[in-house]
Amino acid sequence: MSNKTLTIVQLYPQDMNIYGDWGNTLALARRAKAHGYTPEIIDYNPSDTFPENPDIILGGGGQDSGQSIIQEDLHAIAPKLKELAENGTPMLVICGLYQLFGQEFRTNQGETLQGIGIFDAITVGGEERLIGNIVEESEEFGTLIGYENHSGITTLSDGTRPLATVTKGEGNNTTDSTEGARKYNVIGTYLHGSLLPKNPAVADFLIAEAAKKKYGEFIPQTIDDTTIDRARESAMNRPR
Repeated sequence: MSNKTLTIVQLYPQDMNIYGDWGNTLALARRAKAHGYTPEIIDYNPSDTFPENPDIILGGGGQDSGQSIIQEDLHAIAPKLKELAENGTPMLVICGLYQLFGQEFRTNQGETLQGIGIFDAITVGGEERLIGNIVEESEEFGTLIGYENHSGITTLSDGTRPLATVTKGEGNNTTDSTEGARKYNVIGTYLHGSLLPKNPAVADFLIAEAAKKKYGEFIPQTIDDTTIDRARESAMNRPR
């Protein structure tokens, strides 16, 4: 077991963990171990003490009710999250937490949930759910695949670029073919599935950035992704 540790903080797994998003934590921990690091997983829920020096932060999706439950606590730790983001800590936030990492989320029940403003993005709850398999192209990570299930219509503003361009599916909205958001080393996306088991390039990015920040370098190990490649090919060929 390596003496080089990477601390993975999982935000709000009690309330923001639907559609298999906890699988991202499991996949990331296994991938980190394959690259020679010892993963340490910390669950953070409302009223917990926020870890002092997280190396990677993950957050999942949740229903509107879950977003309301965690909102007050999220704003309490927002200054720390912003500081970490600005200092290069890699983060991956899915669906509901992606929305709350933006400026605001206006639900289709008329409630406005203020975001923490890491992304320059506004989300408005729509009448139609955008559901189905999704494939997209990212300049950074190549072809990304997953499953979307959301009614939020997200629009990005200056200062935040999209994660990818959608080739099958809807993504952030139904008009501009963008999906997700990128700022600093923070990734926001609507891709469930879980995302990381089928998109190892994203997992490797999170690990690499964390390792470089903590240890000054990242020396990747050769990992046999044959099974992953087969799963990706199968997923890309599924109907919408």
